[in-house]
This record gives sequence, structure tokens and C-alpha cells, in this order.
Amino acid sequence: MSQSRAAAGATSAHKPEMGAFERFLTVWVALCIIAGIVLGQLMPAVFHTIGDATVAQVNMPVAVLVWLMIVPMLLKIDLSALREVGQHWRGIACTVGVNWLVKPFSMALLAWLFIAHLFRPYLPAEQIGSYTAGLIILAAAPCTAMVFVWSNLVDGEPHFTLSQVALNDTIMVVAFAPIVGLLLGLSSIAVPWETLVLSVLLYIVVPVIAAQLWRRSSLAHGGAPALNRTLKALAPVSLCALLLTLVLLFGLQGEQITRQPVVIALLAVPIVIQVYLNAGLAYWLNRKLGVEWCVAGPSALIGASNFFELAVATAIALFGFQSGAALATVVGVLVEVPVMLSVVHIVRRTQPWYERRRAPV
Repeated sequence: MSQSRAAAGATSAHKPEMGAFERFLTVWVALCIIAGIVLGQLMPAVFHTIGDATVAQVNMPVAVLVWLMIVPMLLKIDLSALREVGQHWRGIACTVGVNWLVKPFSMALLAWLFIAHLFRPYLPAEQIGSYTAGLIILAAAPCTAMVFVWSNLVDGEPHFTLSQVALNDTIMVVAFAPIVGLLLGLSSIAVPWETLVLSVLLYIVVPVIAAQLWRRSSLAHGGAPALNRTLKALAPVSLCALLLTLVLLFGLQGEQITRQPVVIALLAVPIVIQVYLNAGLAYWLNRKLGVEWCVAGPSALIGASNFFELAVATAIALFGFQSGAALATVVGVLVEVPVMLSVVHIVRRTQPWYERRRAPV
């Protein structure tokens, strides 16, 4: 057994497990969609007042909810793990390449193919560009928090997972806005650069700094047990903030959805395709490079999943609550858990195939 595999086995008992709340996230999202639509019809004035509470085009109630979503997740990230990147450089290279060089651009292509062309007759013409923008934003934000759950489910190497997520967060600070701006520009969608940069500061830079300061303070005053207690206490806060955001979003989007429910199904098509495409590509590249399965599994999952909390917030900030972009990112939330669980199943079932002809490291 290799050292990395032994490390994975030795620490598996301490890796996060998917609780009932996370396991049934799709159900909660569906219930929030229903609640949002119903409440939006019953109390339209309340939702429009919340939707108009903006500063520099950034909705402040949503900003607060996003911080509540993101900061507990970022508390798990130890940026000092970046020094371990060299130990798993092949897996890191595969994941970084898929996350930043393939996924946003493949999604732009899929959005152009399906939304702008194949599905155009079945979608509202005025929202085509906005749907495309939302899909691009979703793909440009690689997953952070849920990756720990996916890695745990495939017995992934924990040090690789931690270092990869820390590296993703670091890259996201500088790469998210330029990639989104570039692809929206190529899609002939006006880019509100001031709002995009402000969104990066609010939803990436500030939460990362706040989380790292909080993490260091917890470790300094109580060590790992204190940090674990904090993480356990905050775990429900993150998901509840996400669900409340969805209630607000669908409260404003409800009329459009009830008129055209087929839109959600059509938007899900390119999202599902890109998940399997990028997971398969990362998995195959790891195998070609001779990477161990315990690294290739989480690499494939990290390469396929999305940081949907950031995507939802950015889409709302750039295009508004009632935009097609916001709706497209929420569809990403709706399909994330069941699709990623299917990828977990595929990765586990193909372990014998992966290891049978894997090139030597």
C-alpha cells in the first residue's frame, strides 16, 4: 500500500460524512422552489422590496446570506495545505486543467449549442443571453465545500483534496472575474465590470480573509477541537442560508416558472452533460498519467462539481433576481447532488478497470 493510500485510510474516520440534510439537498431545494413560488404569489410586494435593496447593483440581503453560506465552508480550508501540492502534482494538474482551461469554455460551447440554437424555439427569446451567462458563471466557479463529501464517498486521499481545494480558492480570487468577463464578452453579453469586480471582492476575497482569520483565532484559542466545534455548529447555517436565498429567488421568479416549467428541464441538459464530460476527462487524464485511484476519484469529482453558492450570488449581482442567469445557476443547485452522486457511483464501480492498466507512477 502506498504512503498516500495509507494516509487516506488512516484519516478516513475523520473525513466528513454526508448527513441527511446534505443527502436530500435536492428535495429541500425542490421544497424551497415550491415555497418561493407560493409566497411570491401571496406576498409580491415583500419580495420586490427585498429585490430592490441594492448597493452598486449588489443585493445586500443576498450578500449577507451568501456570507452565511460561504464562510462556514471556507473555515474548513487550511491554506497552508498549498505546500502539499507538489506531492500530488499529476492529480493537481489534471484538476486545475479541467477546472480552469476546459470547464468554463466547454460550458460556453454547450450553452451556445443547446440554449442559443437547439432549444431556442422553446425558450423566451429575451432571456437567451441571460441563460447563457448564468451557465457560464456556474461553470467558472469550481466547487469547494461539497468536494469534501464527494471525496469521502470515494475514499479519496484527504491531503490531495485539501490542497486542491485550497489551490482552487487561491486561483478563484484572481481568475474568476477575467474568465467570466472573457466568455460573456465572446457571447456578446454586456459585462458590468464594476459589479463583477465588486462581486469577486464580496463573495470571494472578503469571505476567504474572514474565514482564515476566524480559523486562526479558533486554533489559537482552543486548537483543533475548538475549530471542529465551530464547524459543527455552523454546518446548518450554511445550507439554511442557501435555501433561504432560493426561496427569495423563486419568490421573484415564480411567475415566469409557472408559465414555462419546461425551461428548468432544458437548462439542466447542458449542466448534466458538462458534469459527466469534465468528470470523465479528469478521470481519464489521471489514469493516463498513472495517478493512484484514491487521487483520481476526488480529482474527477472536483473537476466536475460547481461552487453554486458563488454562482447564484454572482448571477443575481450581475443580472438581478428575476434574470434568466439567476435561474440557470439555481438549476445547477437542483441537479448538483443527484448527478454528483451518480458520478461517485461510476468512480467506485470502475476502480478495478482504473487500476488494471494504470501506468506506473
